[in-house]
Amino acid sequence: MRKKNKKYLLFRLWSYLAKYPVMILSGFLLMLTSNLFSLMGPKLSGKAIDAIGNKPGAVDFERVFFYVGLMVGLYLISAVFAYLLSALTIKLTKQVIYQMRKDVFENLLRLPVSFFDKYQTGDIISVVSYDIDTVNQSLAGDLLQLMQSVITVLVSLVMMLTIAPSMVLIFAVTIPVSVCLTRFITGRSRPLFRERSGKLGELNGFAEEMLSGQKTTRAYGREEEVLAVFEEKNREAVEANTKAEYYATLTGPSVNFMNNLSLALISVIGSVLYLKGKIGLGDISAFVQYSRKFSGPINETANIIGELQSALAAAERVFRLIDELPEKPDAEAARVLKQVYGDVRMKDVEFSYQEGQKILHDFQLEAKAGQQIAIVGPTGAGKTTVINLLMRFYDIDLGMITLDGENIYELKRDDLRGAFSMVLQDTWLFHGTIWENLTYGRSDLTKQEVENAAKAAGIHSYIMSLKEGYDTVLSDNGVHISKGQRQLLTIARAMLTEAKMLILDEATSNVDTRTEQQIQSAMTKLMKDKTCFIIAHRLSTIRNADKILVVKDGKVVEEGNHRQLMDMGGFYYQLYQAQF
Repeated sequence: MRKKNKKYLLFRLWSYLAKYPVMILSGFLLMLTSNLFSLMGPKLSGKAIDAIGNKPGAVDFERVFFYVGLMVGLYLISAVFAYLLSALTIKLTKQVIYQMRKDVFENLLRLPVSFFDKYQTGDIISVVSYDIDTVNQSLAGDLLQLMQSVITVLVSLVMMLTIAPSMVLIFAVTIPVSVCLTRFITGRSRPLFRERSGKLGELNGFAEEMLSGQKTTRAYGREEEVLAVFEEKNREAVEANTKAEYYATLTGPSVNFMNNLSLALISVIGSVLYLKGKIGLGDISAFVQYSRKFSGPINETANIIGELQSALAAAERVFRLIDELPEKPDAEAARVLKQVYGDVRMKDVEFSYQEGQKILHDFQLEAKAGQQIAIVGPTGAGKTTVINLLMRFYDIDLGMITLDGENIYELKRDDLRGAFSMVLQDTWLFHGTIWENLTYGRSDLTKQEVENAAKAAGIHSYIMSLKEGYDTVLSDNGVHISKGQRQLLTIARAMLTEAKMLILDEATSNVDTRTEQQIQSAMTKLMKDKTCFIIAHRLSTIRNADKILVVKDGKVVEEGNHRQLMDMGGFYYQLYQAQF
């Protein structure tokens, strides 16, 4: 994924804010009004000091109290507008972050399977949670403060020019130096914040992997090794964070030093001008206050810029996901798949996941409607790859795949995938009731239909033994039930679909032999009139298949039914005998 430059990231962030023009305009008016009322204070303070005078007994108390009261009133009004602005900002950022997280997740669902083969799940989750939250914090606080600082600096500059233009020349020296320091430091810190986000993503990805595989870790006694790797990744993440924060925190003190220097110069030059009678005490007081309001936001902005580097690094990761190209769209003339019979053919198919490393070579497959086609072969032969190509999870390099005589690339992808139902070796159940998991593919099923499928899969009696029956809530991926029971639930779910084609990828690998026989018997009835593609290592489970394709090194080396292949005494015969 390509890196995004700062202008692009700021433009994308603004594109989200620009969706709410009324809120933006209201916020700007509230911010402008609040700052203007607040910035009137130093001017009134200077007038109050002039009303006190520099001679004993010359105090004009009426004017002093008038200006003090006016200041209090203006500050109260400013505080009210500032509160309204904060409330509006929170509402705005809530809308923006909601939309941003929604866009990320929606695009994740549109991305090709190959994307998830390349990136760790934990790293992607880190973007959806941590990085978007980092952007949210910046929008809610830093961006608002930055805009307020701009207004404060501009108004303060105008007020200082009206009081003593000559003293404003001091900032002609200190401000450029501050800007140069800030640009230098932020130029060094942004790559470090990008590295920090990356290291945190790696840490989250590793943690997610290890936690999901903790049983295997303990079974092999690899706790110490896993802990050592975690400590290394944790150390790298902490060091990346420390470096980024170190450079970011240099900005504030450096700019603060220049601001204090400018204040000292203002005090000295102002005193000289006062002694020469060219400026009054009230003007000096007002100028000093305005200089603080002028330089204060610059100092705050310098601190904010460090945090903005973190937000931009996080935003870069977020927009990489949003901008990641989805699956290739259907062809303009793609046809709707109205009726499926299940006649599938693969002709002269070649495919490689990576250029130069072919997985399938001149692959041939012919499945007539209603046939059971078994695909067998050693690990890595390309069996699961065939399924990925049939479902268009990946696109072939050469050759042709047809369904009912039509090229699958001329059909709508959703229709094609809807024609299949799948049961994989790696079961997937979500947090919800058993009923919701079973009816995941369809919402129009009756209780009797669901129970019939559960009975056929051999899981109904277990479900009924549970206190809540079909209303029992499964935890994430059904971790509190056995692997075999999870497999039976996914098999029942596949039986309930109306798809004319069924894919079974090691579907009975997690059940015992007796249950497997029960499932095979039930499936024989339920798979009637469906084209079935069965991948199995237990060759005993596919003895009744209409056709068996023996795949080796990405090619079909033998083809026929069980008896024919056994009589041939070839590679299939060797695989079958090896089981015993």
